[in-house]
Amino acid sequence: MRTQVAIVGAGPAGLMLSHLLRLEGIDSIILENRSREYIESRIRAGLIEQWASDLLVETGVGERMQREGMFHNGVYFAFAGALHYINFRELVGKGITIYGQQEVIKDLVARRLADGGQILFEVADVSVHDLGGKAPKIRFQHAGKQHEIVCDFIGGCDGFHGICRPSIPASALTAYDREYPFNWVGILSESPPPEHELIYSYHDRGFALYTMRSPTLARLYVQCPPDDDIENWPDTRIWQELHARLGGTRPLAEGTMLQKGITTMRSFVLEPMQYGRLFLAGDSAHIQPPTGAKGMNLALADVLVLCRAITKYYRSGNTDLLERYSATCLRRVWKAQRFSWWMTQLFHLDPNHNAFDRRRQLAELDYVTSSQAAARSMAENYTGLPVEA
Repeated sequence: MRTQVAIVGAGPAGLMLSHLLRLEGIDSIILENRSREYIESRIRAGLIEQWASDLLVETGVGERMQREGMFHNGVYFAFAGALHYINFRELVGKGITIYGQQEVIKDLVARRLADGGQILFEVADVSVHDLGGKAPKIRFQHAGKQHEIVCDFIGGCDGFHGICRPSIPASALTAYDREYPFNWVGILSESPPPEHELIYSYHDRGFALYTMRSPTLARLYVQCPPDDDIENWPDTRIWQELHARLGGTRPLAEGTMLQKGITTMRSFVLEPMQYGRLFLAGDSAHIQPPTGAKGMNLALADVLVLCRAITKYYRSGNTDLLERYSATCLRRVWKAQRFSWWMTQLFHLDPNHNAFDRRRQLAELDYVTSSQAAARSMAENYTGLPVEA
């Protein structure tokens, strides 16, 4: 098999990279170890920055999002028994969209297949080879047979636990990692969210987040210890904490819990994000705490930068954008890490904190919600910094 770009992973990064390349007339093949049904039903976060929702529309895969997405102009911060609204639209002229990641994946899969794109589902034993040469290869099993793809470039879009990052010599990489002293208990509830926009709550019992997947599906989280087990969180306890941490600022409807689990909080960045002709994108290169809602947005930014670099190479033979891929992406990645860390430390109760730290957090929350300059900075980062040309 021969293609110009071989892509490992059919998540948002891999699918969008293939879609963008097709618009530039560049061939690609996607390899995915799960089934189509699995990737289209796996519930993930769904907050899309303004530029990313614009990208989906501009490239022809945003029609359903425009019909079904929930468009928000701001967020609420809850603390000291009151709700405080930060209006992104007034501050920076941008908003966000709530539209599940699995829905983005459905739209991209449908478009790639309609365009004649190749997505090989349920592949196994994937390995990458000859990364330093001009014709890297991917070997894998599919439908009981051994296959090999020869290509010009490999897009490593297979996530944190994929095979692409471990295929790079450890001596060529530097990893930056941070573990947080808390996690989240998260539920998907068949009930309306307490507000039509997100609520981030600071409370002396711990952080809570009130978000949604639709007007009738609430996605709700409460802070928990890092070594906690979901068995310690029966439904009754979760609802008690959600009610308490909302502080009476809004009524909270209870409903059937469709999902329940614990989300790990961590930060991870790999430098560089490229090795030879292998280019990492999305979670394969960086993880950030979900407080800042940057995961899928960073993945889309990575592949937009990568597509521009590959397109320039095929049109002119110029490799300068390819050589700068990692540096370009990391500049944005570290800003997103900074913002995600800032949001995390602003709302969570750290077991190492004392009374001084709690008062400082309340002062900072008061500052962000009362200063236009501070609110504008928060809004600019939350709705998405521009992608470098």
